[in-house]
Amino acid sequence: MIVYHGSADIVKQPDVLHSYRPLDFGKGFYVTTNYEQAKRWAKRKADLLHKDKAYVNIYEMLDDDSAFKVKTFPDDLLEWIDFVCDCRDGKTDYQAYDIIKGKVANDKVFRVVDLYHTGVWDKERAIREIKVYPGHDQIAFITQGSIDSLITFQSAKEV
Repeated sequence: MIVYHGSADIVKQPDVLHSYRPLDFGKGFYVTTNYEQAKRWAKRKADLLHKDKAYVNIYEMLDDDSAFKVKTFPDDLLEWIDFVCDCRDGKTDYQAYDIIKGKVANDKVFRVVDLYHTGVWDKERAIREIKVYPGHDQIAFITQGSIDSLITFQSAKEV
């Protein structure tokens, strides 16, 4: 399976050490199966870092991840929203997994998560507000062993 990573750099040897902060699924190396999503992430990251170039890195990912502890979130987002809040709080429960897979919510997700996280909205209201992009996903490689075993750099495209 082909997966993509948007970046301001060409990343031939991905690692978990360059994760700046815990994202939705904690600190790790994130990829997606959606090229356009990776392209958008690449451009956003280049803008944030004031870099002139953005790249979509392309990897081959092996389908057999049975040797690893994998967490896959269902589409209903009920468990997902609490997990994301915990990661944003700096909790490290995500470290129990090698790989975490799930949907990517729209750009309003951080506002919605904040309103839920601070208690302004209850979980049901927050879930109603989150709109999930069809066909958009994210796969977080939490451990270096999972990266080294499952993904191989193929190429990078400047976007």
